Amino acid sequence: MAKEFSRSARVAEQIKRELAELIRLEVKDPRVGMISLTDVELTPDYAHAKVFFTSMQGEQGLEELLVGLNRAKGFLRRELGRRVRIHTTPDLHFVYDRSVEHGSYLSALIDKAVGEDRALRGEDDDSNQEEPKA
Repeated sequence: MAKEFSRSARVAEQIKRELAELIRLEVKDPRVGMISLTDVELTPDYAHAKVFFTSMQGEQGLEELLVGLNRAKGFLRRELGRRVRIHTTPDLHFVYDRSVEHGSYLSALIDKAVGEDRALRGEDDDSNQEEPKA
């Protein structure tokens, strides 16, 4: 029987939780505003971690945000090493995750198409209906 979650997936999830808490409570850099960590991908040897994040401001100010995160990288890695007991504390690589914005855009397109379809059907349905008899 296969395991539900591999050790790597559990470690990545723990790293995500710890980093989210550290960024929220400990990072004082004003460039690092309200962000949400969406995923962490670890290399098999745990030497590197891609940390995917989104920002409440979208892509506005993304360059400054990345500068702030990269500046806090050493602190975050040190604190992560204290909180997560693994043989190698990964080097952190922050990557902006556009999937949330892209998903929102696709959802809006779908809603628009459904609305247009309903409007067309509504016109067609009205023309096919018999007039009420008096």
